[in-house]
Amino acid sequence: MTGAGNGKGDAANRVPITIAVMLATIMNSLDTTIANVALPHIQGSVSASADQITWVLTSYIVAATIMTPLTGFLADRLGRKTVFLISIAGFTVASMLCGIATSLVEIVLFRLLQGLFGAALIPLSQAVLLDINPPERHGQAMAVWGAGAVLGPILGPALGGWLTDNLDWRWVFFINLPVGLLAFAGVFLFLSEKKGDEKRPFDILGFASLALAIGAFQLLLDRGPSQDWFGSAEIWTYLVVTIIALWIFGVQLATAAKPFVARALLADANFITCCIFGFFIGILLYSTLALLPPMMQTLLGYPVAFTGLVSMPRGIGSFVAMFAVGQLIGRVNIKLILLAGLTISAVSLWQMTHFTLDMDTHLIIVSGFLSGVGTGLVFVPLSTIAFATVQAQYRAEGAGLFTLIRNIGSAAGISIMQAKYVSGIETHRTVMVEHARPDNPLFQAYEPLLFHTQSAMAGFSGMINRQASMLSYIDDFRLMLGITILCAPLILLMRTPKTKAEDNVHVAVD
Repeated sequence: MTGAGNGKGDAANRVPITIAVMLATIMNSLDTTIANVALPHIQGSVSASADQITWVLTSYIVAATIMTPLTGFLADRLGRKTVFLISIAGFTVASMLCGIATSLVEIVLFRLLQGLFGAALIPLSQAVLLDINPPERHGQAMAVWGAGAVLGPILGPALGGWLTDNLDWRWVFFINLPVGLLAFAGVFLFLSEKKGDEKRPFDILGFASLALAIGAFQLLLDRGPSQDWFGSAEIWTYLVVTIIALWIFGVQLATAAKPFVARALLADANFITCCIFGFFIGILLYSTLALLPPMMQTLLGYPVAFTGLVSMPRGIGSFVAMFAVGQLIGRVNIKLILLAGLTISAVSLWQMTHFTLDMDTHLIIVSGFLSGVGTGLVFVPLSTIAFATVQAQYRAEGAGLFTLIRNIGSAAGISIMQAKYVSGIETHRTVMVEHARPDNPLFQAYEPLLFHTQSAMAGFSGMINRQASMLSYIDDFRLMLGITILCAPLILLMRTPKTKAEDNVHVAVD
């Protein structure tokens, strides 16, 4: 082994290593948002329904969720550099495969591969930056890392919109090729290898049962709307598999000498409270990211490039908030920062419940910016509080579990909100059609105009569909607003860190 990650070789190559790992970070974070604005185009290209196309998002998140907790184990066994190179290469190849996919099955399969390989990029890039910098530079290193982590969400919508509008939706995946090649070359040439001194045993049964439970649960949510939910034997099968897998995981957790998840973490009430809170934050964060671009394109008629530009303020808000948090932590009660972020998120969602078909971009931009600010104010403080009571030897494992639970919330939230949106359209359409009858005075006033020609009738039907769709989107925003408000009391159960905030912030964003 050459160097130990923080040895003279890596210290001397700090700048090229930092550039290489940040390219990997940006490539990964970019992929969380760049495909969102292209979803309607992908949907048309692969002939997918509105609920099916969300698999493009959820498949990536679920795969990354399952693989994230394995990062530390694989790095210890295979070596940090080896895992990093495999992850970058696999992610880049999977991106190319997504770009040439010709069916929904293919693109979902290749997005799964993207998630499997990309899961290690974020935690490994963070660990490398901490290793190659002395303790007194950790704050600066994490500032650089945090900027890269949020640069993707800032650039993703605009870049994805421009590529889709001027080239093709496939270029939102092809763009990863030059970035991946540069990142791979940098890591290969400049980063030294580092392996763990102790060979930790791996709880294969615990991992397999948890992965099976997560996969079956996500299939239940994704397939439910098209299969009449529990009127289908397929959905019942997913439910049974989920329950059995969770039961096996629970038994293994209680009886194994060294289970996949350390029992000490589950005994930490503060950590578990923050994980539950993080689950719901995952729902709020990614659900809005998945809902808004299709709404702007299909209902408001925005071009895809313009949709990306209108979505950018959300990322800018997150960037501004994360910078502000760095200045506030240590000076302001961290729970107050968390409460402020949650309040701003609630205000943003409340604004979204006032969306209409004839609104301009002002309300979308303002609500998106506030949503980004709220997310930024919640993200780091929540993670810092979560690890305030976790013992040092469990921090790495706790970071994986914390990320896993948040990602489960993200994937589940996208599926639930999309299912609610699809079912809500039919509900609202039924109500509006019931009022389009001869004994309604308003209907009588417009009846001659509405049914004078076939085109007028088609226009009237289209108008009802658009109104039903917007009302269904508003229902989703109201549900997320309710979730935000119900999360607030959990803050009272959290314990603030007793150590210096900067000692914990680097764990928070694993």
